[in-house]
Amino acid sequence: MANENDEIQELTAEELDEQHRVRLEKLAGLKAAGKDPYVITNYDVTIKNSEIRERFEELENKDVVIAGRIMSWRDMGKANFIDVRDGSDRMQVYVKIDEIGEENFSEFKKWDLGDIVGVKGFVFKTRRGEISVHAKEITLLTKSLLPLPEKWHGLRDKEERYRKRYLDLIANPDVKDTFVKRSAILREIRAFLDAHGYLEVDTPVLLPLEIGAAARPFKTHHNALDIDMYMRIETELYLKRLIVGGFDKVYEVGRIFRNEGMDATHNPEFTSIEMYQAYTDYFGMMDLIEELYRTVAVNVCGADTVSYQGKEIAVGKPWERLTMIEAVKKYAGVDYNEWADDAAARACAKEHHIDEELDGSSTKGHVLIAFFEAYVEDKLIQPTIIYDYPVENSPLAKRKPDFPAFTERFEYFINGTEFGNAFSELNDPLDQRERFTKQVAAKRAQGGNDAQLDEDFLTALEYGMPPTGGLGFGFDRLVMLLTDSPSIRDVLLFPTMRPTNI
Repeated sequence: MANENDEIQELTAEELDEQHRVRLEKLAGLKAAGKDPYVITNYDVTIKNSEIRERFEELENKDVVIAGRIMSWRDMGKANFIDVRDGSDRMQVYVKIDEIGEENFSEFKKWDLGDIVGVKGFVFKTRRGEISVHAKEITLLTKSLLPLPEKWHGLRDKEERYRKRYLDLIANPDVKDTFVKRSAILREIRAFLDAHGYLEVDTPVLLPLEIGAAARPFKTHHNALDIDMYMRIETELYLKRLIVGGFDKVYEVGRIFRNEGMDATHNPEFTSIEMYQAYTDYFGMMDLIEELYRTVAVNVCGADTVSYQGKEIAVGKPWERLTMIEAVKKYAGVDYNEWADDAAARACAKEHHIDEELDGSSTKGHVLIAFFEAYVEDKLIQPTIIYDYPVENSPLAKRKPDFPAFTERFEYFINGTEFGNAFSELNDPLDQRERFTKQVAAKRAQGGNDAQLDEDFLTALEYGMPPTGGLGFGFDRLVMLLTDSPSIRDVLLFPTMRPTNI
């Protein structure tokens, strides 16, 4: 029987079915005896297990009431030790027939690992020095009908952990620490932005049109209005409308949906944080994001250098800042300024065997981006800001006044991965319309036939948006960094998974 083991065992499918059957029979017996374990609606817990450990000297020999799940069981006849885990920690409970009575003890012996119980008793320390609760009364609060897993190994089991996060949290309590830290990180970001005068806002998730941006949206239909609608792929355009409307600093913690591929850093549903500030530019946003990362790392992790997958990432040191031209020259040995024209740039790309994604219409800007992706990105281990991007891939950023082929845009990279993106926001409505038109045409050429101009946003710009700096970053990737998690699935409680019946 499960309660004769001192730890949770892995079971075959046949054993699992048998235990399920046995537990259902036990439940039927309980209900027949008028002791349905699911009818209890309240149990007055007075303390958490972790607090008992922290305050043992004060609480020794004092009565407490705890509750939690039975995680292990050591049967010694008329005296048993069980480990009961609540949301904070495990606690050993000593259950003796003389203390709780023969009838209660007889019922208790029929319970199983995984059952949720309430315990009233006093705090003591065993001869081996383990802080415990000596039960005076024990109550079955919820019957567990399935045995708990103990060990997870291999890819298949890793997938099962993601599918059944509730089991992962039960079997691997350390997993909970990641999500506690995730909450702390978000709390610190909000506190930082609030302290800097930003206002948190909410903008629509369902949009009436598909914009021309490269990301592919999820499409649905609104029955009452009889129109197709699209899950948002960013929060940017609505936040900028608020800057037009007179807010000086706004941010949103936004759930984003992109109907695209999945890998270690991408999930179709994820969280981004975008912020916009009037009367500043992309240099102002550079300073802001460096300060934000330093502050959050220190307040959550206790240091401004964090360990990530065996590498020490110095979040607190001044981040290196390179233009894209400088970065490509540094890592690829190729100088944009030496290309006489687009044809020369394409020839250089062919020489370096990076012309697969280029064609006869590719410009110097396209080629520079190709060199950056091939030679630079994976070298950027320590936090690095890459700025001044070609206009070809920056449809929402202002052109540089003295170098109109480039824009006032930056991205920052850590461990070879892009973590965030920022602009001096384009506020020229005529230039914006021209770029949006090209963007929509390109998307339609690739099969995005629903893509269209966001005329309302263009109208908002025509009323006038002040000079504005904007920045957005993937919150989940920051959590990965600060929790030393190799996959985005490790920092999402319920990541997107292929259903097991497909």
